Amino acid sequence: MAGEVSAEESEAWEALVATARRTVSDGLVVGTSGNVSVRVGDTVLVTPSGVPYDRLAPGDVTGVALDGRQVLGALVPTSELPMHLAVYRTTDARAVVHTHAVHATAVSLLVPELPLVHYMAAALGGPVRVAPYAAYGTGELARHMLAALAGRTGCLLRNHGTVTYGATLDQAYDRTAQLEWMCRLWLTASSVPGRTPSLLTPAQLDEVTQRLHGYGQPT
Repeated sequence: MAGEVSAEESEAWEALVATARRTVSDGLVVGTSGNVSVRVGDTVLVTPSGVPYDRLAPGDVTGVALDGRQVLGALVPTSELPMHLAVYRTTDARAVVHTHAVHATAVSLLVPELPLVHYMAAALGGPVRVAPYAAYGTGELARHMLAALAGRTGCLLRNHGTVTYGATLDQAYDRTAQLEWMCRLWLTASSVPGRTPSLLTPAQLDEVTQRLHGYGQPT
């Protein structure tokens, strides 16, 4: 086993596994599809490749450095490691969630950007873009994803799924769930024969962006 696992890393791993299992229970992934990561210092803990989340144990901690070198564990990291590391190298992300959510993936097949059907797009930084298709686990996919994420905290991957990031695992997960819900909303509204969904204007979205700055409990 490479390296010793710190108490902070052990706690973060427990939270990561719980989040990964939640993606399955909430129907955002099937089997071992999708993956989750969390950053602890300069180490990125990631779900391992091809291991069902319900079989992950405390001793299965899998971690890499920002350059991709494995520094914790013996299990092979997720094949989508290049995508996760690209997010950490270029943003202030502390957690990343990638899923194959059905409605979001369906939207990725239809449009280059999720239409502005709901003001919560502002919580992701604006209209959610669709990254062009590239094979999973490749540097090309990571580059497409970064372009789609510019100024955003989430994007869709064409014929693939979703990527969101946040300051915590909970925030990254919540953004994934919100994105899937918005995609389901648009697909539902746009499927009504003879009707066209009403969309928000950029000005309306900007107004919500400002209002969200003061949303929630004071810190």
